[in-house]
Amino acid sequence: MNFRRGRPREEPEINLIPMIDVLLVILIFLMVTTSYAKFSELQINLPQAGGEAGVEQAQPISVAVDAAERYAINGQGVSYSGVDALAASLKNAAGDQTDPTIVINADAKAPHQAVINVMEAARRAGYGRITFTTQNASR
Repeated sequence: MNFRRGRPREEPEINLIPMIDVLLVILIFLMVTTSYAKFSELQINLPQAGGEAGVEQAQPISVAVDAAERYAINGQGVSYSGVDALAASLKNAAGDQTDPTIVINADAKAPHQAVINVMEAARRAGYGRITFTTQNASR
């Protein structure tokens, strides 16, 4: 039953002005009650420390092994006459570095023993940081 036949129905409307007034009152309240810390008023004497100007990066030693079991250290060919001679060549290439990184670039067809010889030479030279280079398979 519709008792209001002659009266048009009023559409409800949303009035944003009271909501904005409430938000402004809250904002003013927060601004008044917030205490801002002023760090510039503190007298701080920071401690001083000395350090090295710069730490020199250790240059890695690149050892290449090809399929014919030939060795090259930092691009210079080395004749293999034993693990001890290869260790001496690694020490010579390291210079004054105490523990350089040995990077082994071995050919995929290189004998396994050739790579083991480089690893043993690095161990005898006292270098424990050894890494290998690889490349992604082409698709």
